[in-house]
Amino acid sequence: MTLELERELTHSTPKHFKESAQKYVLVSILGQTKVKMPKKLTTKEILEENLSQKPPAKLAEVKVILHNIRSLHNVGSVFRSSDAFGVSELILTGYTPTPPRPEINKTAIGAEEFVEWRNFETATEIIESLKEDGYSILGMEQTTGSISLNKLDVNNYNKICLVMGNEVTGIDSEILELMDEFVAIPQFGQKHSLNVSVAAAVMLYALLEKLS
Repeated sequence: MTLELERELTHSTPKHFKESAQKYVLVSILGQTKVKMPKKLTTKEILEENLSQKPPAKLAEVKVILHNIRSLHNVGSVFRSSDAFGVSELILTGYTPTPPRPEINKTAIGAEEFVEWRNFETATEIIESLKEDGYSILGMEQTTGSISLNKLDVNNYNKICLVMGNEVTGIDSEILELMDEFVAIPQFGQKHSLNVSVAAAVMLYALLEKLS
């Protein structure tokens, strides 16, 4: 009890005694309650926690195609997100840059060493091959027929391959017809687009939620 509160209780008139007593009880309770603050995990602890878990089986089958992406930093960021969410493979097609490049490593922070990846000059053949293997090809694109991401029913697909297109022009018209579905992230602001690496991360997290 504080000296000030002790004096208040000692010299209180009956009218104010109840209020002072309630204040004393509150101070006593707060004084006895010790809030245990969480501590930040070390890098080693985070790694151990990550490796002790496995992504949902269907998420672990997801593949991501980056077609005609110009920015090496965007490619590195998608490598990093692919590692974080445990996707099975990143496929780089067209003029999308490939490792090893210091610009990719900078944003991937080395994730390109742990994510399986392949490179193809064109996207057509690998998309057709994935379809034969039972994959549904979902293009991240704003079209008149796009499904809003929050309404996407992943139970309609056995295995999923995401296709991300160029930062400015989106998915090339030459492979648009190869998409089984188009998915768009709902947005409410003045700028009607997201950075391609951000869009990939949003999509992968949505799949984690829907496939868990």
